[in-house]
Amino acid sequence: MADGQDPRKLVEVSGLKMHFPIYAGILRKQVGTVKAVDDVTFDIYEGETLGLVGESGCGKSTAGRAILRLYDPTSGSIVIDGKEIAHLEGEALRNLRPTMQMIFQDPQASLNPRMTVGSIIAEPLLEHHAMKPKDRRARVLELMDAVGLNREFASRYPHEFSGGQRQRIGIARALALNPKFIVCDEPIAALDVSIQAQVVNLLEDLQEQFGLTYLFISHDLSMVRHLATRVAVMYLGKIVELAPRDALYADPKHPYTQALLSAVPNPDPDSVPQNRIILNGDVPSPTNPPKGCNFCTRCPKVMDICREKDPAWLDLGQGRYAACHLLEDA
Repeated sequence: MADGQDPRKLVEVSGLKMHFPIYAGILRKQVGTVKAVDDVTFDIYEGETLGLVGESGCGKSTAGRAILRLYDPTSGSIVIDGKEIAHLEGEALRNLRPTMQMIFQDPQASLNPRMTVGSIIAEPLLEHHAMKPKDRRARVLELMDAVGLNREFASRYPHEFSGGQRQRIGIARALALNPKFIVCDEPIAALDVSIQAQVVNLLEDLQEQFGLTYLFISHDLSMVRHLATRVAVMYLGKIVELAPRDALYADPKHPYTQALLSAVPNPDPDSVPQNRIILNGDVPSPTNPPKGCNFCTRCPKVMDICREKDPAWLDLGQGRYAACHLLEDA
Protein backbone atom coordinates (compact mmCIF):
# COMPACT_ATOMS: atom_id res chain seq x y z
CA MET A 1 0.00 0.00 0.00
CA ALA A 2 1.45 3.34 -1.06
CA ASP A 3 1.89 6.17 1.44
CA GLY A 4 -1.14 8.43 1.79
CA GLN A 5 -3.41 5.85 0.17
CA ASP A 6 -6.49 4.57 2.01
CA PRO A 7 -6.29 0.84 2.85
CA ARG A 8 -8.15 -1.38 0.41
CA LYS A 9 -11.06 -3.52 1.57
CA LEU A 10 -10.03 -7.11 0.88
CA VAL A 11 -13.08 -8.74 2.49
CA GLU A 12 -16.58 -7.21 2.53
CA VAL A 13 -19.32 -9.11 4.35
CA SER A 14 -22.84 -7.71 4.24
CA GLY A 15 -26.04 -9.05 5.79
CA LEU A 16 -24.57 -12.56 6.18
CA LYS A 17 -27.03 -15.13 7.55
CA MET A 18 -26.32 -18.79 8.26
CA HIS A 19 -29.46 -20.58 9.38
CA PHE A 20 -29.57 -24.35 9.85
CA PRO A 21 -32.99 -26.08 9.57
CA ILE A 22 -34.13 -28.45 12.34
CA TYR A 23 -36.02 -31.53 11.17
CA ALA A 24 -38.08 -33.91 13.30
CA GLY A 25 -40.54 -36.76 13.00
CA ILE A 26 -40.90 -39.64 10.55
CA LEU A 27 -41.57 -37.26 7.65
CA ARG A 28 -38.51 -35.15 8.51
CA LYS A 29 -40.63 -32.03 8.70
CA GLN A 30 -38.83 -28.75 9.44
CA VAL A 31 -39.80 -27.67 12.96
CA GLY A 32 -37.39 -24.80 13.53
CA THR A 33 -34.21 -22.99 12.57
CA VAL A 34 -30.85 -22.48 14.30
CA LYS A 35 -29.88 -18.86 13.61
CA ALA A 36 -26.13 -19.43 13.99
CA VAL A 37 -25.18 -16.23 12.13
CA ASP A 38 -27.90 -13.61 11.85
CA ASP A 39 -27.29 -10.53 9.72
CA VAL A 40 -23.54 -9.94 10.17
CA THR A 41 -21.81 -7.06 8.36
CA PHE A 42 -18.13 -6.01 8.48
CA ASP A 43 -15.10 -5.26 6.27
CA ILE A 44 -11.50 -6.41 6.61
CA TYR A 45 -8.78 -4.21 5.17
CA GLU A 46 -5.75 -5.53 3.33
CA GLY A 47 -2.91 -6.45 5.68
CA GLU A 48 -4.89 -6.11 8.92
CA THR A 49 -6.06 -8.60 11.54
CA LEU A 50 -9.71 -8.39 12.53
CA GLY A 51 -10.32 -10.15 15.85
CA LEU A 52 -13.72 -11.84 16.22
CA VAL A 53 -14.52 -12.56 19.86
CA GLY A 54 -17.41 -13.84 21.93
CA GLU A 55 -18.57 -16.73 24.14
CA SER A 56 -18.57 -20.32 22.92
CA GLY A 57 -21.57 -21.01 20.71
CA CYS A 58 -22.10 -17.40 19.60
CA GLY A 59 -21.49 -18.22 15.91
CA LYS A 60 -17.86 -17.09 15.44
CA SER A 61 -16.57 -20.26 13.76
CA THR A 62 -19.74 -20.65 11.69
CA ALA A 63 -19.28 -17.08 10.40
CA GLY A 64 -15.66 -17.81 9.49
CA ARG A 65 -16.56 -20.98 7.60
CA ALA A 66 -19.47 -19.31 5.80
CA ILE A 67 -17.17 -16.46 4.67
CA LEU A 68 -14.81 -19.04 3.13
CA ARG A 69 -17.81 -20.85 1.60
CA LEU A 70 -17.24 -24.04 3.55
CA TYR A 71 -20.96 -23.56 4.21
CA ASP A 72 -23.52 -22.24 1.74
CA PRO A 73 -24.83 -19.04 3.37
CA THR A 74 -28.59 -18.63 3.77
CA SER A 75 -28.38 -15.05 2.50
CA GLY A 76 -26.06 -12.05 2.31
CA SER A 77 -23.08 -10.88 0.32
CA ILE A 78 -19.43 -11.98 0.61
CA VAL A 79 -16.88 -10.11 -1.51
CA ILE A 80 -13.25 -11.27 -1.35
CA ASP A 81 -10.62 -9.44 -3.40
CA GLY A 82 -13.33 -7.75 -5.46
CA LYS A 83 -15.23 -10.95 -6.31
CA GLU A 84 -18.70 -11.82 -5.01
CA ILE A 85 -18.50 -15.44 -3.81
CA ALA A 86 -21.66 -15.89 -1.70
CA HIS A 87 -23.45 -17.91 -4.38
CA LEU A 88 -20.61 -19.20 -6.54
CA GLU A 89 -20.60 -22.93 -7.27
CA GLY A 90 -18.33 -25.61 -8.70
CA GLU A 91 -15.30 -24.65 -10.75
CA ALA A 92 -15.82 -20.90 -10.31
CA LEU A 93 -15.58 -21.27 -6.51
CA ARG A 94 -12.73 -23.78 -6.74
CA ASN A 95 -10.67 -21.32 -8.80
CA LEU A 96 -10.88 -18.78 -5.95
CA ARG A 97 -9.79 -21.22 -3.22
CA PRO A 98 -6.08 -20.27 -3.46
CA THR A 99 -6.97 -16.68 -2.43
CA MET A 100 -8.60 -17.75 0.84
CA GLN A 101 -7.51 -20.42 3.30
CA MET A 102 -8.22 -21.56 6.85
CA ILE A 103 -6.21 -22.61 9.89
CA PHE A 104 -8.36 -24.94 11.99
CA GLN A 105 -8.75 -25.09 15.76
CA ASP A 106 -7.74 -28.71 16.31
CA PRO A 107 -4.53 -29.57 14.44
CA GLN A 108 -4.97 -33.27 15.28
CA ALA A 109 -8.39 -33.52 13.64
CA SER A 110 -7.53 -31.40 10.58
CA LEU A 111 -4.51 -33.47 9.45
CA ASN A 112 -4.86 -36.82 7.69
CA PRO A 113 -3.11 -39.39 9.94
CA ARG A 114 -2.34 -41.62 6.93
CA MET A 115 -0.38 -38.93 5.05
CA THR A 116 3.17 -37.75 5.67
CA VAL A 117 3.79 -34.13 6.54
CA GLY A 118 5.28 -33.52 3.11
CA SER A 119 2.19 -34.97 1.41
CA ILE A 120 -0.16 -32.91 3.60
CA ILE A 121 1.58 -29.64 2.74
CA ALA A 122 1.85 -30.63 -0.94
CA GLU A 123 -1.84 -31.56 -1.29
CA PRO A 124 -3.08 -28.02 -2.19
CA LEU A 125 -0.28 -27.77 -4.78
CA LEU A 126 -1.39 -31.05 -6.37
CA GLU A 127 -4.99 -29.81 -6.50
CA HIS A 128 -4.38 -26.35 -7.91
CA HIS A 129 -0.99 -26.30 -9.66
CA ALA A 130 0.56 -28.42 -12.38
CA MET A 131 4.06 -28.47 -10.87
CA LYS A 132 6.91 -30.88 -11.51
CA PRO A 133 7.51 -33.20 -8.51
CA LYS A 134 10.94 -31.63 -8.00
CA ASP A 135 9.47 -28.09 -7.84
CA ARG A 136 6.67 -29.25 -5.56
CA ARG A 137 9.15 -30.86 -3.20
CA ALA A 138 11.21 -27.65 -3.13
CA ARG A 139 8.07 -25.61 -2.33
CA VAL A 140 7.14 -27.96 0.54
CA LEU A 141 10.60 -27.63 2.08
CA GLU A 142 10.44 -23.85 1.67
CA LEU A 143 7.12 -23.78 3.53
CA MET A 144 8.50 -25.98 6.31
CA ASP A 145 11.36 -23.50 6.71
CA ALA A 146 8.87 -20.60 6.84
CA VAL A 147 6.91 -22.13 9.75
CA GLY A 148 9.97 -23.37 11.67
CA LEU A 149 9.75 -27.12 10.98
CA ASN A 150 12.85 -29.22 10.37
CA ARG A 151 13.05 -30.30 6.70
CA GLU A 152 14.00 -33.81 7.81
CA PHE A 153 10.50 -34.22 9.27
CA ALA A 154 8.83 -34.21 5.82
CA SER A 155 8.53 -38.00 5.74
CA ARG A 156 7.05 -38.31 9.23
CA TYR A 157 3.37 -38.66 10.16
CA PRO A 158 1.20 -36.22 12.20
CA HIS A 159 1.06 -38.47 15.31
CA GLU A 160 4.84 -38.10 15.68
CA PHE A 161 4.52 -34.37 16.40
CA SER A 162 3.44 -32.23 19.34
CA GLY A 163 0.32 -30.06 19.20
CA GLY A 164 2.32 -26.92 18.42
CA GLN A 165 4.22 -28.66 15.62
CA ARG A 166 0.98 -30.02 14.16
CA GLN A 167 -0.45 -26.51 14.10
CA ARG A 168 2.67 -25.35 12.22
CA ILE A 169 1.96 -28.10 9.65
CA GLY A 170 -1.58 -26.75 9.28
CA ILE A 171 -0.23 -23.21 8.83
CA ALA A 172 2.26 -24.38 6.18
CA ARG A 173 -0.58 -26.11 4.30
CA ALA A 174 -2.67 -22.92 4.45
CA LEU A 175 0.25 -20.91 3.01
CA ALA A 176 0.99 -23.31 0.15
CA LEU A 177 -1.12 -21.47 -2.45
CA ASN A 178 0.02 -17.94 -1.49
CA PRO A 179 -3.37 -16.85 -0.12
CA LYS A 180 -4.26 -13.23 0.55
CA PHE A 181 -6.83 -13.94 3.27
CA ILE A 182 -6.68 -16.52 6.07
CA VAL A 183 -9.38 -17.33 8.63
CA CYS A 184 -7.67 -18.42 11.86
CA ASP A 185 -10.35 -20.38 13.71
CA GLU A 186 -9.15 -20.41 17.33
CA PRO A 187 -5.73 -21.68 16.17
CA ILE A 188 -4.24 -21.68 19.68
CA ALA A 189 -7.21 -22.93 21.74
CA ALA A 190 -6.09 -26.58 21.67
CA LEU A 191 -2.45 -25.81 22.50
CA ASP A 192 -0.53 -25.60 25.77
CA VAL A 193 -0.17 -22.07 27.11
CA SER A 194 3.62 -22.30 26.70
CA ILE A 195 3.18 -22.97 22.96
CA GLN A 196 0.42 -20.43 22.27
CA ALA A 197 2.73 -17.41 22.22
CA GLN A 198 5.08 -19.15 19.77
CA VAL A 199 2.25 -19.83 17.31
CA VAL A 200 0.88 -16.28 17.61
CA ASN A 201 4.36 -14.81 17.03
CA LEU A 202 4.72 -17.07 13.99
CA LEU A 203 1.38 -15.82 12.59
CA GLU A 204 2.55 -12.22 13.07
CA ASP A 205 5.88 -12.88 11.35
CA LEU A 206 4.17 -14.60 8.42
CA GLN A 207 1.69 -11.74 8.09
CA GLU A 208 4.55 -9.27 7.77
CA GLN A 209 6.55 -11.52 5.44
CA PHE A 210 3.73 -12.42 3.02
CA GLY A 211 1.36 -9.43 3.45
CA LEU A 212 -1.45 -11.62 4.81
CA THR A 213 -4.88 -10.50 6.00
CA TYR A 214 -6.38 -12.40 8.97
CA LEU A 215 -9.78 -12.95 10.50
CA PHE A 216 -8.64 -14.16 13.94
CA ILE A 217 -11.45 -15.98 15.77
CA SER A 218 -10.88 -16.46 19.49
CA HIS A 219 -12.39 -16.32 22.96
CA ASP A 220 -9.00 -15.36 24.42
CA LEU A 221 -9.33 -11.59 24.77
CA SER A 222 -5.74 -11.12 25.95
CA MET A 223 -4.37 -12.79 22.81
CA VAL A 224 -6.71 -10.82 20.55
CA ARG A 225 -5.47 -7.61 22.16
CA HIS A 226 -1.92 -8.60 21.26
CA LEU A 227 -2.67 -9.59 17.67
CA ALA A 228 -5.67 -7.69 16.28
CA THR A 229 -5.88 -4.33 14.55
CA ARG A 230 -9.64 -4.04 15.09
CA VAL A 231 -12.02 -6.18 17.15
CA ALA A 232 -15.59 -7.33 16.46
CA VAL A 233 -17.63 -8.65 19.40
CA MET A 234 -20.27 -11.28 18.66
CA TYR A 235 -23.23 -12.39 20.74
CA LEU A 236 -25.85 -14.96 19.72
CA GLY A 237 -25.22 -14.69 15.97
CA LYS A 238 -24.94 -10.90 15.78
CA ILE A 239 -22.05 -8.44 16.00
CA VAL A 240 -22.79 -6.04 18.86
CA GLU A 241 -19.66 -3.87 18.68
CA LEU A 242 -16.80 -3.21 16.25
CA ALA A 243 -13.93 -0.85 17.02
CA PRO A 244 -10.17 -0.30 16.75
CA ARG A 245 -8.42 -2.52 19.31
CA ASP A 246 -7.07 0.14 21.68
CA ALA A 247 -10.33 2.11 21.72
CA LEU A 248 -12.39 -1.01 22.42
CA TYR A 249 -10.22 -2.22 25.31
CA ALA A 250 -9.92 1.27 26.83
CA ASP A 251 -13.58 2.26 26.55
CA PRO A 252 -16.03 -0.51 25.55
CA LYS A 253 -19.43 0.92 24.60
CA HIS A 254 -21.76 -2.10 24.54
CA PRO A 255 -22.78 -3.64 27.91
CA TYR A 256 -21.83 -7.12 26.65
CA THR A 257 -18.34 -5.97 25.66
CA GLN A 258 -17.97 -4.32 29.08
CA ALA A 259 -18.89 -7.61 30.77
CA LEU A 260 -16.52 -9.63 28.57
CA LEU A 261 -13.56 -7.34 29.24
CA SER A 262 -14.27 -7.21 32.96
CA ALA A 263 -13.64 -10.98 33.04
CA VAL A 264 -10.11 -10.72 31.60
CA PRO A 265 -7.61 -11.42 34.42
CA ASN A 266 -5.54 -8.40 35.43
CA PRO A 267 -1.81 -9.29 35.60
CA ASP A 268 -1.35 -6.66 38.33
CA PRO A 269 -4.57 -6.67 40.38
CA ASP A 270 -3.11 -4.29 42.98
CA SER A 271 -2.70 -1.48 40.44
CA VAL A 272 -6.37 -1.00 39.54
CA PRO A 273 -9.21 -2.76 41.39
CA GLN A 274 -11.04 -5.04 38.96
CA ASN A 275 -14.75 -4.34 38.69
CA ARG A 276 -16.19 -7.60 37.42
CA ILE A 277 -19.60 -7.53 35.73
CA ILE A 278 -21.41 -10.80 36.44
CA LEU A 279 -24.07 -11.66 33.86
CA ASN A 280 -27.14 -13.52 35.08
CA GLY A 281 -28.59 -16.53 33.30
CA ASP A 282 -27.35 -18.40 30.24
CA VAL A 283 -27.05 -17.47 26.59
CA PRO A 284 -30.49 -17.99 24.98
CA SER A 285 -30.88 -20.72 22.36
CA PRO A 286 -30.15 -19.63 18.76
CA THR A 287 -33.28 -21.60 17.79
CA ASN A 288 -35.42 -19.16 19.78
CA PRO A 289 -33.63 -15.81 20.29
CA PRO A 290 -35.41 -13.24 22.46
CA LYS A 291 -37.64 -10.56 20.99
CA GLY A 292 -35.87 -7.21 20.57
CA CYS A 293 -32.17 -7.12 21.47
CA ASN A 294 -30.55 -10.57 21.73
CA PHE A 295 -28.76 -9.46 24.92
CA CYS A 296 -31.87 -8.14 26.72
CA THR A 297 -32.31 -11.28 28.88
CA ARG A 298 -28.88 -10.85 30.53
CA CYS A 299 -28.09 -7.13 30.19
CA PRO A 300 -27.55 -5.32 33.51
CA LYS A 301 -28.69 -2.04 31.87
CA VAL A 302 -31.79 -3.38 30.08
CA MET A 303 -34.63 -0.95 29.26
CA ASP A 304 -38.22 -1.61 28.13
CA ILE A 305 -37.40 -0.79 24.49
CA CYS A 306 -34.67 -3.48 24.51
CA ARG A 307 -37.32 -6.18 24.92
CA GLU A 308 -39.38 -4.87 22.00
CA LYS A 309 -37.09 -3.49 19.31
CA ASP A 310 -33.84 -4.75 17.77
CA PRO A 311 -31.23 -1.96 18.14
CA ALA A 312 -29.87 -0.28 15.00
CA TRP A 313 -26.20 -0.56 13.98
CA LEU A 314 -24.83 2.86 14.99
CA ASP A 315 -21.78 4.69 13.63
CA LEU A 316 -20.17 6.23 16.72
CA GLY A 317 -17.34 7.90 14.77
CA GLN A 318 -13.59 7.19 14.61
CA GLY A 319 -14.21 3.71 13.22
CA ARG A 320 -16.42 2.63 16.12
CA TYR A 321 -19.78 0.89 15.69
CA ALA A 322 -22.24 -0.68 18.11
CA ALA A 323 -25.83 -1.89 18.29
CA CYS A 324 -27.37 -0.73 21.58
CA HIS A 325 -30.38 1.41 22.52
CA LEU A 326 -28.33 3.05 25.29
CA LEU A 327 -26.12 4.69 22.65
CA GLU A 328 -28.87 6.00 20.37
CA ASP A 329 -29.13 9.38 22.13
CA ALA A 330 -25.49 9.56 23.18
